[in-house]
Amino acid sequence: MGFDPWDAAFVADPYPAYRELREQGRAVWWEPTGQWLVPHYADVSALLRDRRLCRTYLHRFTHEEFGREVPSAEHEPFHVLNGNGLLDLENPAHARVRRLVAKAFTPRTVERLVPAVRRLAQELVGRLLAEGGGDLLTTVAEPLPVAVIAELLGVPEADRALLRPWSADICGMFELRPDEETARRAVRASVEFSAYLHGLIAERRARPGEDVISGLIAAHDEEGRLSEQEMISTCVLLLNAGHEATVNSTVNGWWSLFRNPGQLAALRARPEKLSTAVDELLRYDTPLQMFERWVLDDITVGETTVPRGAEVALLFGSANRDPARFTDPDILDLSRADNPHLSFGAGIHYCLGAPLALRELEASFGALLADGVPPLRLVEEPRWQEGYVIRGLERLLVEF
Repeated sequence: MGFDPWDAAFVADPYPAYRELREQGRAVWWEPTGQWLVPHYADVSALLRDRRLCRTYLHRFTHEEFGREVPSAEHEPFHVLNGNGLLDLENPAHARVRRLVAKAFTPRTVERLVPAVRRLAQELVGRLLAEGGGDLLTTVAEPLPVAVIAELLGVPEADRALLRPWSADICGMFELRPDEETARRAVRASVEFSAYLHGLIAERRARPGEDVISGLIAAHDEEGRLSEQEMISTCVLLLNAGHEATVNSTVNGWWSLFRNPGQLAALRARPEKLSTAVDELLRYDTPLQMFERWVLDDITVGETTVPRGAEVALLFGSANRDPARFTDPDILDLSRADNPHLSFGAGIHYCLGAPLALRELEASFGALLADGVPPLRLVEEPRWQEGYVIRGLERLLVEF
């Protein structure tokens, strides 16, 4: 079976196809989406840092100049929201916005959050234990990062149930060739999410707090360094990125552990190795499988010239299993020390919330592996969601 992101069997296990791609070359043309697939670690790592490749081209070219169709006017709310967030901004706008947002993710801030994150993880695991088990996704994996990022931003607890549905609908547009129904859901979620944040910003402007939104308002009002749209887009991105990948990392990681009982037993015996184990789980089964970039000036990958106007698909999942960089890459080794995985990206778009995400993952895995908590058992083999780019399980039913 070759590379086929719309095939359920491929989504469930893309790694054999990645081996084939790495053997085919360093840049492999894929006709169905008109993209160059880049499967090797060294190339993915280098291209993430190469400023001839960008998430957008609109800071240098119009759609027409770049040879691309103008997006449908009906999709404009999504593109405005997405295009003004850190993920798609390029310098100098990216550097300006990132400097402001980074103040909320300093090492000191993250460490200050750790006790509360651990306490919440223990509470969630306690509820799961009291019920004798359940869906690990909805009971632990999802509530923890949603609560943490919502608390950071200042989203009231009563409103937090709104966030994941909006996020899921918006993130549907990051999949390959989203259909019109996916686009309609993303547009609707973009409009509703933006309207909600307009209201929340107005409240915080009247009654500032210690949260990130209050800090962004200060940057907008006092120094004019942030537009209202950039503020809204940044909040949406932080909420989306702050929990989508962490949710999938948690359940994908547990599914990997259930399939490798020897490694799970070793981790239970040596919980102090948890941080190393989390990095290995992120490498072994990457939640973000693909990251796309536009080529703004001709580049050469191996012996292939990729021209301006092309799109490359950087295959994180393949790079993280590349034997040229990782010894025995298809083996889950929770003691792997040399582990520069690319799951958080690299370059100027390296995940701003990576330190916080790692702490959340350590807290949730740690709470489930703690002394006094019976071993988890898998109730049924899980199924994968349809999405490939953002790859995760539909649910993960467990019992004690």
